Amino acid sequence: MCVEHSRSMENSVTVRQRSMDEIMEGLHRVRQSPRGIGTLALAVRRPAVDVREVLSLAELDPEAGLLGDSWSQRPSSRTSDRSPHPDMQLNVINSRFVELIAGPDRDAWALAGDQLYVDLDLSIDAMPAGTRLAIGDRAVIEVTDQPHTGCAKFAARFGRYAHKIVWTEEGQRLRLRGLNARVLVGATIGVGDTVRQLPALPGEAVKT
Repeated sequence: MCVEHSRSMENSVTVRQRSMDEIMEGLHRVRQSPRGIGTLALAVRRPAVDVREVLSLAELDPEAGLLGDSWSQRPSSRTSDRSPHPDMQLNVINSRFVELIAGPDRDAWALAGDQLYVDLDLSIDAMPAGTRLAIGDRAVIEVTDQPHTGCAKFAARFGRYAHKIVWTEEGQRLRLRGLNARVLVGATIGVGDTVRQLPALPGEAVKT
């Protein structure tokens, strides 16, 4: 595992919060995200609350999610016993949207709290629940039906307009706040790897 750097995000990275006009003016680039095949732009591990490790290589595992990430220690309100939700192992977000609200500094991107940042159309139309994505040569993840929603930290870090846009009808359709996924096939992945949407298996019904 190659860690480019690790840091606490609290008060260590600042973001100029964008206005609604700035976000709306740049949203066309998100709409133009490639469909079906794209690129892994950033991988981030969260070993503890508000700590981010920006990775050049990351290891995906069907049981643990992203190795070294705190997902397996995070209680979930969506499970009956508050255990970590198996369909929320990975948070995946569109890198063009993160760049729009955070700027080019990838340390600022990491404030979003997602693990995988991809240059790829993540919209519901392009990628319904059940869609499988190959990352690099071997890893495969699956989009789940668990919604990924904004939170108070997202609003505090990127501003109320960034938080507001993800809740609009278009923002939800484009999945601007990202999506949840689980690991099907574990492998090492790296920044710059191709992310490729796999065809549905014969007889497989993709959830809508």
